[in-house]
Amino acid sequence: MAGSKRTPRARACPCGSPSYAECCGPIHDGKPAPDPEALMRSRFSAFALDLSDYVLHSWHPEHRPPELESDPALRWVRLEVLESTGGGLFDAEGFVEFRAHYRDGGTPGVMTERSTFVRHDGRWVYQGPV
Repeated sequence: MAGSKRTPRARACPCGSPSYAECCGPIHDGKPAPDPEALMRSRFSAFALDLSDYVLHSWHPEHRPPELESDPALRWVRLEVLESTGGGLFDAEGFVEFRAHYRDGGTPGVMTERSTFVRHDGRWVYQGPV
């Protein structure tokens, strides 16, 4: 699923982890996210790396848009996970509250969201904001 010209195999992960290859890289390549927080981090990294196919694939099919349009002026630059609940081995849903920092045409901005993640066909997917 990876395959962007911006994929940083040998450096820090856009989600804030020291290593893309040990963090979001394997999830972008098809390894299931072990919990909602890992999926949230992988989605943020996918937005940062312009991996729209992965973002769509990680969205619940009943809630995902038909396509995503890339905005070359928008850059996702930093993720803060504020809280992560649920998403354990026997849970069917989990929640992640986060702050995503971006630059839009050079102007900084922040998006805050509390997201719902659910199990669908045996894997975690993003359902939407709470």
